Amino acid sequence: QVQLVESGGGSVQAGGSLRLSCAASGYTYRRAYMGWFRQAPGAEREGVGAIYTGGGSTYYAGSVKGRFTISQDNAKNTVYLQMNSLKPEDTAMYYCALRGPNGGTWSVLSPGSYNYWGQGTQVTVSS
Repeated sequence: QVQLVESGGGSVQAGGSLRLSCAASGYTYRRAYMGWFRQAPGAEREGVGAIYTGGGSTYYAGSVKGRFTISQDNAKNTVYLQMNSLKPEDTAMYYCALRGPNGGTWSVLSPGSYNYWGQGTQVTVSS
């Protein structure tokens, strides 16, 4: 049974930083896409970024490129989302998600292409 557990959310002032973690267990993919998504109240869930665990390639939404960085620790089956220069518009519930290696890179930021989801962690950025 696949389990994804996020942690590291919290409240921070604009310009600050947070690092989210996503610990994965129970899956057999040696190579997978781990994605980070966020959803603000009243808004659709949107892709923030993703990493291909087989080689470390990363993908980012334009709104966070240059501010957010995804990394992984394969020994711990954990993916991280380092968020710098946070803005109030980054406020949302953040989720990590997992999918297999098939499907291509064109959909790595599409929530519908992911099979497994964590419970989410709240990030609040105040101005």
